[in-house]
Amino acid sequence: MSLFISKKASSISPSPTLAISAKAKSMKAQGIDVIGFGAGEPDFDTPAHIKEAAVKALNEGFTKYTPASGTLALKEAVCRKFKRENNLDYTANQIVVSNGAKHSLVNAFTAICNPRDEVIIPAPFWVSYPEMVKLADGVPVFIETTEENRFKFTVEQLEKAITPKTRALVLNSPSNPTGMLYTKEELSAIAEVVVKNNIYVISDEIYERLIYDGLEHTGIASLGEAVKNLTIIVNGVSKTYSMTGWRIGFTASNAQIAKVMGNVQSHGTSNPNSIAQVAAVAALDGPQQDVEMMKQAFVERRNYMVERINSIAGVSCSKPQGAFYVMMNIKNILGKSFYGKVVTNADEFAEMLLEKANVALVPGAGFGAEGYVRLSYAISMENIKEGLDRIEKFLSVDTQL
Repeated sequence: MSLFISKKASSISPSPTLAISAKAKSMKAQGIDVIGFGAGEPDFDTPAHIKEAAVKALNEGFTKYTPASGTLALKEAVCRKFKRENNLDYTANQIVVSNGAKHSLVNAFTAICNPRDEVIIPAPFWVSYPEMVKLADGVPVFIETTEENRFKFTVEQLEKAITPKTRALVLNSPSNPTGMLYTKEELSAIAEVVVKNNIYVISDEIYERLIYDGLEHTGIASLGEAVKNLTIIVNGVSKTYSMTGWRIGFTASNAQIAKVMGNVQSHGTSNPNSIAQVAAVAALDGPQQDVEMMKQAFVERRNYMVERINSIAGVSCSKPQGAFYVMMNIKNILGKSFYGKVVTNADEFAEMLLEKANVALVPGAGFGAEGYVRLSYAISMENIKEGLDRIEKFLSVDTQL
């Protein structure tokens, strides 16, 4: 008896970041000493005052359904955050709280895409963007960028990619996987093109608080009312407050889009976790010292990782300006032999590194960046040093053209 499966669902690729993390965890469970560079989450505990707020909510019985798009208390806290940190004015009816920023993105693409609508995605990109667009019956259109231009697209490339079918541009700054950051001047030029062509911007700002070297985050929605009305900001508490498992993300948009996203969510999942919503209010409104502590640790780890990678023969990297990832360029080792096997692409390199050196990292193909691998520095300095030692040792073993 044959089973019928949705063609659309069958076309969706699994997340390579989750896959590599799962494989590394499986090896660790078997007693193998694996260093995992695949982590997309801070290795710090959730700050104490946030956990205390959750415990209080639990003890007080705040365990029932809330409004599908989030509590008024959390929506108002999100509005305060946008005013305080981004100088943006939103009201509660423009905020939709979801089960993580990933869920927020799914809601956004679902709300704006009709079949065959095109969504422009600069590459390298976060692995889930194209699959989310396809799930919303849209078509991902990629803009290729270069390391020489810090993996950023130009307005000329954007204008060339826009067609009558273009519905939106995905903007991720700071970026996963590259850590690059768009400047205010660059965003102003992009905003002009967006407004002129009347397309949406899905502005993924989940890493906005993790920016280094005195640089500042600029959100494209802050550059004028016209572009603000076309922007759907996606953010959350996962990265900033080390709350990945709490699953709270949120969007800010014009009220019409917010209503549609809220309706979609009401049928898809209903409300986000009630207790986590209370914790998110404490995160946004409470002390921020823990965020700064994490930032300083990430700066130290980033600096060490970048310097060390660039000292290893055959590989290199650019210094990221935000987030907690490094894209390591491995183009110079492709075609070389390690342990008697020629490595022809990043997938093979990652597979062999895990097998021979017990080091897990994420190949770049899933990010639209063949010839690169992604390493996270959201792990301890001890593990970073040991992992890079193993990579250097692997690359020095029996190499030949």
